Amino acid sequence: MSEPFYTARVSVSKVDGLHRRAVLEDGTRCEFGVHGVVKVHYGLESQPDLPLPVDYLVAAAAG
Repeated sequence: MSEPFYTARVSVSKVDGLHRRAVLEDGTRCEFGVHGVVKVHYGLESQPDLPLPVDYLVAAAAG
């Protein structure tokens, strides 16, 4: 097996409730949380509308 040629370095911190912030090695920030039907289903209407982590995964795979 070959050695990895890239290692992602990311820190993730809790901002509030379900709101999370990821900071990439280059300083880029990504905000995560809940939105839409997920908020409704789990009764989280008080949470801010933010992309789910899976939204970023789907966008990355489609891009």
